[in-house]
Amino acid sequence: MKKRSYFTFPSIHFAIRAEKILEARGCDFKMVPVPRSISSSCGTALRCAPEDADRVLNYLKVADVPIESYHELEEKNSQGLFSFLARERKQR
Repeated sequence: MKKRSYFTFPSIHFAIRAEKILEARGCDFKMVPVPRSISSSCGTALRCAPEDADRVLNYLKVADVPIESYHELEEKNSQGLFSFLARERKQR
C-alpha cells in the first residue's frame, strides 16, 4: 500500500488558489476528488506525497490559503478497469 497526503479546502476558490501557488513553486501534487474516506460530499482535494506535505503546507500558509483539513491515507494500488479486463481475458 502507498501513503498519500490530502489537503481539503473550505471552497473550490481556495483549492484553485492553492493549485496556482504550488504550480508556480514547482511542487509535485495533483488535484483530485475528495476521497470518500475523508468526506461523502463532493469537492476537490490536493494530493501529494507525505514527504512533500510540510513544504506544501508552508507554501499555503505563507500565501494565506486556508486549509480545511489534512489527511494521510494508505491506499491500495489501483489496478483499474482495463487491468482487470486484461487479467480476465488471460484467464480464459
